[in-house]
Amino acid sequence: MIRSAADKIRAQRDELSKLDSAIGDGDHGMTIARAMDIAEKVIEESDKAEVKAMLKDVGWGVMGVDGGATGPLLGSFLMGMSDGIGEQDTIDCKVMAAMFEGGLAGVRKQTKAQVGDKTMMDALLPAVGAIREAADSGKSIREALQNAAEAGEKGAISTKDFQARFGRAKNLGERTIGFQDPGATSMSLLFRGFAEGLS
Repeated sequence: MIRSAADKIRAQRDELSKLDSAIGDGDHGMTIARAMDIAEKVIEESDKAEVKAMLKDVGWGVMGVDGGATGPLLGSFLMGMSDGIGEQDTIDCKVMAAMFEGGLAGVRKQTKAQVGDKTMMDALLPAVGAIREAADSGKSIREALQNAAEAGEKGAISTKDFQARFGRAKNLGERTIGFQDPGATSMSLLFRGFAEGLS
């Protein structure tokens, strides 16, 4: 799943930086692509078989990526996913929902942003909500991730209507309206990659 997500991010690296250049410093694509490169490297070099331990190591690796808040936020997301698994040995849809809710909790330790603030949360919150809803409805992991990808993409597109309230972009005020948030876009790409990695 992470490899598929990394491929998605790398394929859209330049587009993400272009989005960021409109309301930020223009390096988001490069930064998150570098973070995903590190994530893949940690996976390749790891001798850990458990998903929980692997996610923790990947999160620590990503946490140190230079380039603003991207590394700490993505690292916290991955480490939170590890915490969310708890002591479960196998991952079914309900465990996966708890895993992603743990990821969301990890991000919330780093930011107070909510839906409507023009951040990654505009994609992350609906995506995680879609997974929980799918799990509670008895759907498969594949269906849950597909629903999450669609919810994340809708959330990312919705950021065009919002004024930025966090990060460097908030200094531009109303001038950020009309531009899609790069952080929400990259988060939606991660979920699309997760979904495609399982299909």
